[in-house]
Amino acid sequence: MILVGNQRGGAYDLAHHLMKDENEHVEVHELRGFVSDDLHGALQEAYAVSKATKCKQFLFSLSLNPPPDVEVPTQDFENAINRIENDLGLNGQPRAVVFHEKEGADGMVRRHAHAVWSRIDAEEMKAKQLSFTKNKMQEVARDLYLEHGWRMPDGLSKSGNADPRNFTLEQWQHAKRNDKEPRDIKTALQDAWAISDNKAAFTHALEERGYRLARGDRRGFLAVDTKGKPYSLSRWSGVKPKDLKARLGDETKLPNLEQTQATIAQDMGGMLDRFDAELAQKEQAQRQALQKDKQAMIAKQRQQRAEQKQMMEARQQAEAIRRQARFRGGTKGLWDRVSGQHKRIRERNEMEAYEAAKRDQVRRDELIFRHMEQRKKLVSTAKQELVQVQSQKQGITQDRKAITQIETQHPAPIKRPRRRQAPQALDETRTLRQSFNKAAKAEPKFSASQNERLNAFKETRRQQESSRQSQTPKRDTGPER
Repeated sequence: MILVGNQRGGAYDLAHHLMKDENEHVEVHELRGFVSDDLHGALQEAYAVSKATKCKQFLFSLSLNPPPDVEVPTQDFENAINRIENDLGLNGQPRAVVFHEKEGADGMVRRHAHAVWSRIDAEEMKAKQLSFTKNKMQEVARDLYLEHGWRMPDGLSKSGNADPRNFTLEQWQHAKRNDKEPRDIKTALQDAWAISDNKAAFTHALEERGYRLARGDRRGFLAVDTKGKPYSLSRWSGVKPKDLKARLGDETKLPNLEQTQATIAQDMGGMLDRFDAELAQKEQAQRQALQKDKQAMIAKQRQQRAEQKQMMEARQQAEAIRRQARFRGGTKGLWDRVSGQHKRIRERNEMEAYEAAKRDQVRRDELIFRHMEQRKKLVSTAKQELVQVQSQKQGITQDRKAITQIETQHPAPIKRPRRRQAPQALDETRTLRQSFNKAAKAEPKFSASQNERLNAFKETRRQQESSRQSQTPKRDTGPER
């Protein structure tokens, strides 16, 4: 299992983190060497003891993460914690062990453990020296993988493979969309031709099968699929060009290939937007249903574990009373101590208590593994549905890329507005033209060309304007000042 540890302070923050409700199940498995019976109080005790020293990082925190596909019993966790404790020199130090169960990034339920030690030696009032902790934990982790026969990560088997530059990128498997078989293309085009008797019916039949009718440069009539790929109708449908022209008419009236591809890209873009919205709603509904079912299952499992704990505590109390009843009181009890019977009864009671504790731990592990299996089935079923939605979304993404490529290669033609002349120039030209037409009608025998006549008329108008301005009397503005 992967072991990660470090020295730290912050007792309150660590206890709050370990007891977070974001984990589906949290179990305080052990509190050793503390007066308090809860995790917050225990770590605060370690903090209070550390105040008598200069140590700031008075805790050593360790996380133990087994392989995701392995069910590890509690005893194996305890053995690993004890080995780390011995190698680091923390034997006999106050210790807390907490188990977490939560859903991983891949959607599968995992169980891992946390162990926290106080580094302060209460007798000498100084912190335990911890050296080469990373190397020691790595050695223990490698041994655990070898002993249990687990597949060892590359970072543990070869230190060079832990370099991020050597990692392989795990990507989502894109849904591979199979290309259409030539036989299917030919069948679709032949069927569209067979059920239609005119151009409109044939165009509609092609659109129902995912094709658009277009005009080719050299191949006459084309059928263009949703990816913008053209197919010659005469070759793929087996119809002679003259028969195509007889039924479909003049191909020059059809849009060319580039225009058809641009139209397909626009239509497909709107369709894919609608599909994206539908898939997003479907995925949200599935995740909400999964979350609801998971919360209900977790609540039920917590109740079952509480009932098991209550039952075990009642049985432990009854067994302790029964074992205590074996000791005789009074003079007989004194005689048992002298004869050694009291010692034999005590050793028997201790052995039975140890076996009872092992039995209860096995029962707890069985219930934990059963609960984990239930959550794995729930998540696995929901994950299959989500993977299907993700596959569809990835397919749409691929289609959108293809459409974007078509739009880039064949952009839709932009209709530019026709430029208009300035109103003043337009009115002036129109006035000259109208005056010229009147003059032309008044002088029908004028034999000069039209341009010469227009120039002569302009010159006449200019002279008339000049004479009019010269005849206009000047306005009297009064004497100069």
